[in-house]
Amino acid sequence: MKTKIFLLEPLLSLFNEQRIATLSEIKEALGSNCSMTVFRKLRELEYITSCSHSGKFYSLNRIAEFDHLGLWIFKSVLFSNYGTLGETLKTLIEKSNDGYTAAELEEILGVKPNGSLVELMGKEKIKREKISGRYIYFSNKIFIKNQQELVRKGLMKCLRSTRVAPDILLNEIKASIILFYSLLDEKQRRLYAGLESLKVGHGGDRRIAELLFLNEKTVAKGRKELLDGEISIDSIRRNGGGRKTIKKKSQSSDISSPLREPLLTRYLMQK
Repeated sequence: MKTKIFLLEPLLSLFNEQRIATLSEIKEALGSNCSMTVFRKLRELEYITSCSHSGKFYSLNRIAEFDHLGLWIFKSVLFSNYGTLGETLKTLIEKSNDGYTAAELEEILGVKPNGSLVELMGKEKIKREKISGRYIYFSNKIFIKNQQELVRKGLMKCLRSTRVAPDILLNEIKASIILFYSLLDEKQRRLYAGLESLKVGHGGDRRIAELLFLNEKTVAKGRKELLDGEISIDSIRRNGGGRKTIKKKSQSSDISSPLREPLLTRYLMQK
């Protein structure tokens, strides 16, 4: 008895026409009720499985159009480069600048993530914190989580106080400012705040203090240290890192010239 040969062309035609298909549709197109045969043929075509709708939909890598987040949504069916919904959530949260709320993740994915988020928390693969009455999901890696939490708190405060917001650009600028600020040590933060206050000019101490959650006196101290020029470089650099002190410059020198239109200045100009 001859073994029946199943051709790939019917499957290719099905996916080219529909782009996604259920197992029953694939079996019908292939002419086989045997799941083992179906998946053997699918493997030859490098298939993918949906991470929504209980994984009931299939497609091909060559057909999927994944976006910059590694996601492809077709007719409300979600496919992901990361496989399962849980792994997708974990990866998105890990790569985020400021974590996600469940609502934000639902908007991105098109599916409710609550059950998978609870499961991930139970396995300690993500962390959750309550900020301004909202639960935010962060990376389980403490260094990344601290950065994400700082950026999230900063964005919430800025959004509450911003009168005019050219949405995407403004939020990107705020996130970049606070993320950079979070990488500095205490003295570098004070000096950076003082430098930006000088660039803003009148009222700079107050505006920078509000943005970076500092006391105005701290910003003023950083600004004064820069103007006086009495900064010990070896307390900022590692040993052997250049000159020991910065010579005092007159107040008439152009302090803002090294950085033209920095992110913080651009942000404040848009407020």
